[in-house]
Amino acid sequence: MNCSLLARVAFASATVFLASSALVGQDSSRKVAAKTSAPGGAKSELKTAAQSQPLTRMPNFIFIQAEATGWSSTSVDMDGKPPSHARGPELTPQLSKLATEGMRFSDFYVTAPRCTPSRASFVTGISPAKMHITYQSEGGANRREEASGSSYNLMRMIPPEVEEYLPKGVKTTGDVLRELGYGTAHYGKWHAGRADPTANGFDFSDGANSNQGPERGVAPNPKQCIEIVDKGIAFMRQQLKLGKPFFLQISHYGFGAEAEATPQSLEIARAIAPGVSGKPLGAIAGQHDMDIQLGRLRAALSELGVADNTYIFFSADHGAQGGGGGVARVGGRNAANPPFAGAKGSVSEGGIRVPFIAFGPGIPAGVVSAVRATSMDLLPTLRDLAGKPVHKQFERPTEPDAQVSVEGGSLVPVLLGATEGAGIKPGEGTVVRTREEIVIHFPHYDLNNGGPASAIYLGQFKLVRNYDAQTVRLYNIASDCGETTDLAASMPEKVKELESKLDAYLTAVKARMPVVNPEATKVPPSNAQPSDPAGKVPPKSASPGGKRRGVQGGGQGGGRRRQEQQPEQDPPVEKPSDATGLVALREGGAA
Repeated sequence: MNCSLLARVAFASATVFLASSALVGQDSSRKVAAKTSAPGGAKSELKTAAQSQPLTRMPNFIFIQAEATGWSSTSVDMDGKPPSHARGPELTPQLSKLATEGMRFSDFYVTAPRCTPSRASFVTGISPAKMHITYQSEGGANRREEASGSSYNLMRMIPPEVEEYLPKGVKTTGDVLRELGYGTAHYGKWHAGRADPTANGFDFSDGANSNQGPERGVAPNPKQCIEIVDKGIAFMRQQLKLGKPFFLQISHYGFGAEAEATPQSLEIARAIAPGVSGKPLGAIAGQHDMDIQLGRLRAALSELGVADNTYIFFSADHGAQGGGGGVARVGGRNAANPPFAGAKGSVSEGGIRVPFIAFGPGIPAGVVSAVRATSMDLLPTLRDLAGKPVHKQFERPTEPDAQVSVEGGSLVPVLLGATEGAGIKPGEGTVVRTREEIVIHFPHYDLNNGGPASAIYLGQFKLVRNYDAQTVRLYNIASDCGETTDLAASMPEKVKELESKLDAYLTAVKARMPVVNPEATKVPPSNAQPSDPAGKVPPKSASPGGKRRGVQGGGQGGGRRRQEQQPEQDPPVEKPSDATGLVALREGGAA
């Protein structure tokens, strides 16, 4: 590491530590001041030491979460190696700029290939398996979709029951940063349990929104694509006026049809993907609409004078939708997520390997990191950058398997190239988690995925256990990212090692498992591949679960709730030039 970078890292670390030490004790007074100072109204007489300063010295954070955005869904070449699988440069120029000015991770994994479990993991740093939030609604009731999509057979496994609310006592990104004096807000698609974000650590939100958005029955985009950013910019302004650092999460909705994208973006999408139409075209065009909003956020940061003191993180909840990738299509290339097999709903790479880009103070420009990272790492990273690391280097929590214990690790050693006792180049650091292996547990039927499955990553290997097909497959994921060559038969000892670790993890976190359906068809479907010699019969019993209440939608219904609280009044939004903001979106207008 060169001297100038060392100096930048040391200065940034010292600034964060000193600022956090001074502000942690001011959390309660900050909350009182925020709640008694109505945005746009009379200012409260209550002041804090930090509010007397024009701008906070603690770093601000923005996390932008895209919906169903695969590793190759944008213009960013995620690994920097030929051949590139990225979309054309005109699709997401702002995101490409962010990646060029920051660090991108080629091996970033979400903990589930579906919205709710993935989003819950991002905000808690805990796996869906441990929280028992592995799905929101099962879909398809008690039947399994065949790979052809044209017929159904009675499913051979019964998926487990799922929880609909974050577990009691679990802290979110909003919780941990609010404890450090941050103002926190979430706007957009929440879908991380049915309770409102304001019941989960966020001061402001626009509701516990699911795919339908705040206006039920109306497609959220393109309107919400703009409005959530309008609200986010207003929130940033308000927090800076209060002298508070901020954490803003912008969670975009999916683009499900051409009508949900703007004409400008549709034109670009047609040029990039000629012959594509309908929902796939709308999804491509939506990437450009979201990209314009990224530009607006960055322009607002510059206008507010905090661009140099704000970290921006970009990722997605799961891969793009399209095609199979389960047992019937192992090894196949999926057009939605090249060069990977699989898509949304699958534990193949296409369903769970997504973009992750980090930008901010001390993060060197243009670095591609091959360090394996996960959505569970976001919370520890934010807290570490704010001066309060979750896990100290080379230390483990005393009860790592407790449901409230964070499993992820801080990416700061990778982002800044600094570890205790060693100088490590940026992009090459060590991530300290509760376990060396990473487990993806998705015990559900979904979108042609081939059936309930679990996957485990350790070193260069990935093992996939399919409970429906009763198979176990092994891949050298470092050299075979398309999952084309099954090594299980030739490496039985490695299979035994990884299966042992997988079983140990699922048992330790009390993961809920699928169970054999006694009424299922005994003959495997004709399009399923035969079981491997290393195949394993799935368990016939599962850990006890709570009552399943899986219904489509979000934000409503019964179930266990965290203690509800009244949300603070949202800051006033500065409206664009027309009622819906479409002019600002089409013209790429700044804040």
